[in-house]
Amino acid sequence: MVAPLLKVSSSQKENHQTSHRMILLLFIALLSRTALADGHHDSEEYSFSPHVGSGQGISYALTGNGRITGVRLWEANNNFIYGIQLRYDYTWTDIAGRELGIMQEIMLFHDEFIVQISGKYAHYIQSMVITTNLGRSLYAGRPTGHSFNMYPDNEKGELRLISGRFHGALTSIGAHWVVRPQPEHGSQYGKYYYR
Repeated sequence: MVAPLLKVSSSQKENHQTSHRMILLLFIALLSRTALADGHHDSEEYSFSPHVGSGQGISYALTGNGRITGVRLWEANNNFIYGIQLRYDYTWTDIAGRELGIMQEIMLFHDEFIVQISGKYAHYIQSMVITTNLGRSLYAGRPTGHSFNMYPDNEKGELRLISGRFHGALTSIGAHWVVRPQPEHGSQYGKYYYR
């Protein structure tokens, strides 16, 4: 026996498609709200240092899972910054910019984190100094141009990710900071994995 075909009008099809879109938008809104709540991005735990530089070219954001454990910078023979790369736990991110020129690198200790990014910019990011809570620094580039200084709003904050733009070399950089939870009782380092 063959089932009879149901005729569906075009208005019923549109209503069906609209209801699917509404459900999808509701799902996305709820998922976004949950992600923000889980990420603890309130004003006391998260801050942003606005972008500096000309801002031309392709946008980038370097982020990963865990804590930042290393930074690499590529400089153009004591001049501007060609590229930057972050290491989260044991995994390096993609390079923002280019892997060209002289590479400078800092590997962080298990209790060390980045608390400041400063330097100079003109069209490109001319120089960068990345400073940790232990007072160690990574220097790259040539200090000419306009000065910038980025640090978290909260004194317990640390660098979580960077973003910006590049066009041949880095043309802008901004810093995103977060306050990590205190170590849990019975654990020397809390719930995050350190090397």
